[in-house]
Amino acid sequence: MLNYRQLHYFWVVAKTGSIVRACEQLNLTPQTISGQISLLEQTFGIALFQRVGRQLELTDAGRRALPYAEQMFQTANELEALLRAEPNEQQILFRVGVADVVPKSIVYRLIAPTMALSEPIRITCREDKLERLLADLAIQRLDLVISDSPMPTHLDIKGYSQKLGECGISFFATQALADQYGGDFPQCLHGAPLLIPGAETVVRSRLQRWFAEQQIQPKIIGEFDDSALMQAFGQSGSGIFIAPSVIADEVVRQYGVALIGQTDAVTESFYAISVERKVKHLGIVAITEGARRELFTALP
Repeated sequence: MLNYRQLHYFWVVAKTGSIVRACEQLNLTPQTISGQISLLEQTFGIALFQRVGRQLELTDAGRRALPYAEQMFQTANELEALLRAEPNEQQILFRVGVADVVPKSIVYRLIAPTMALSEPIRITCREDKLERLLADLAIQRLDLVISDSPMPTHLDIKGYSQKLGECGISFFATQALADQYGGDFPQCLHGAPLLIPGAETVVRSRLQRWFAEQQIQPKIIGEFDDSALMQAFGQSGSGIFIAPSVIADEVVRQYGVALIGQTDAVTESFYAISVERKVKHLGIVAITEGARRELFTALP
């Protein structure tokens, strides 16, 4: 049977990076911590740490175990806070998973309405690949997953998708690039340096089809799953980049770039995926209603 105290010592050592720092945090001796971790390793017949010079490094087994330990102790901390809170101070826990291809500005604007709820709410957000998030949704580690695609049909996971909205895309560049390549849109994109979303994004294939239909062949400079990283490269002048049109004004203001053009022929869609067909969680209701009322007001 798993000894949670031993697992806690393993987790603290892994997070702090050494037994010495773990001793300072736990107020224990090195012998106690190393002895308890050794007992944990003996119980399962595996090594969780290995010595590399004077440093401790996680083994493959240790790296696999660490995310589970983190989840367990995060949940334990949340439970402790819940039990210690006064009845009128208790917060509604809202655990949101965000697919790593969804633009961070969109995520913030989707979740923002939950902060205005009359009920006190505590939000935890985790970013990861969609399939891993959906696996956690299935075992109720998450209440909601925000994605750029609906629930995949090939996954044997019970979940329901609500379309939050969709919008066209806009093209941005530094003023120097805009002066050089701006003009007759979208033909001005032909031969222009372009930063595009990675292959895992839904908008990528739509964008490529549109280029083919318009007989436009840009010069692809970089591909990015992380939209914030793509925008950072765009801000530096590496190339023209895209973002959802619904946040076009924000992108221009935040990154100091120019808007080259917009199209509704290529759209980005966003979904809320939950295990409830009829949504009851106040946080999910706030997100779905806020998206349709304020963010995606022109949803077809």
